[in-house]
Amino acid sequence: MALTTLDAHIALIVVDLQKGIVALPTAHPIATVVQNARALADAFRARDLPVVLVNVTGGAPGRTEQARRLGELPDDWAELVAELDRQPQDHTVTKRTWGAFTGTDLAQHLKKLGVTQVVIAGVATSIGVESTARQAHELGFNVALAIDAMTDMSPEAHLNSITRIFPRLGETGTVREIIDRLASSHSRAAP
Repeated sequence: MALTTLDAHIALIVVDLQKGIVALPTAHPIATVVQNARALADAFRARDLPVVLVNVTGGAPGRTEQARRLGELPDDWAELVAELDRQPQDHTVTKRTWGAFTGTDLAQHLKKLGVTQVVIAGVATSIGVESTARQAHELGFNVALAIDAMTDMSPEAHLNSITRIFPRLGETGTVREIIDRLASSHSRAAP
């Protein structure tokens, strides 16, 4: 379903745009994804709407068929990219699983603010973004997904999430569509 509306109480969640992950090969140019996520963050901040910046520092402990290939990580691996222009009012979440809600304060933080809808962007589309969207949906948030502010390491996985999974979890739209809806439904904050 295409983006129809944005709730009055909305927040942006940017998933895993951190140094170690943006350095990996992706299906779409990561610089464009980061630029689009920054445009969303700037639009939300300009309207005094919550921005949540998520990074990941580990993984769930269970056994998997596909071996984890991370090995030794550089010290700055989990640092958010500077291009996001983190602001003091941004809420940061460090996760240790795929989804941003498991084992974090994210749900409580958003509920305390009265948030009813989340816009999600980041990497990887089929992992961190999709898991966070599934959890948000299950927690009762309306979900919007900024499809040109996300990418994956696999073009096929990205396409599967965008075309098959996301329409079942919420609505999708481009960054421009989301910003245009913000402009028409949320007045700018006073300077």
